[in-house]
Amino acid sequence: MNLMFGNSISMTSKSLDFLWAKQLTIAHNLSNVDTPGYKSKYVTFEDEYQNRLKLARAAGNASRTRSIIENSSYTINETESSARLDDNNVNADSEEVEMARAQLQYQYVLNAMNSDFTRLRGVIRGQ
Repeated sequence: MNLMFGNSISMTSKSLDFLWAKQLTIAHNLSNVDTPGYKSKYVTFEDEYQNRLKLARAAGNASRTRSIIENSSYTINETESSARLDDNNVNADSEEVEMARAQLQYQYVLNAMNSDFTRLRGVIRGQ
């Protein structure tokens, strides 16, 4: 399948994985909003993903590029600061905004993937 789409399927798949992890982390934060001492967590992947894509572009080899993309990962970080007396630092409002953003990004990537498959289906049918 990757031969037809180049590396776009690998990139899309990895983006969906990252966005899913981001949503799970936010959901975990929201479920612990009232847990004393809980520190909110956040997922970072954009910087590493961008650096990996730069490496892939420099490699110039499609299989090497695919390998670089597929071996990228995300990092779950913990926020240290806390303004609450119970030492919990989850802000439910900002977490909900981030969840909505992650859901919209996830839906956008799914729509892009569906569009690729729709174009491929049209080519196969000769439309």
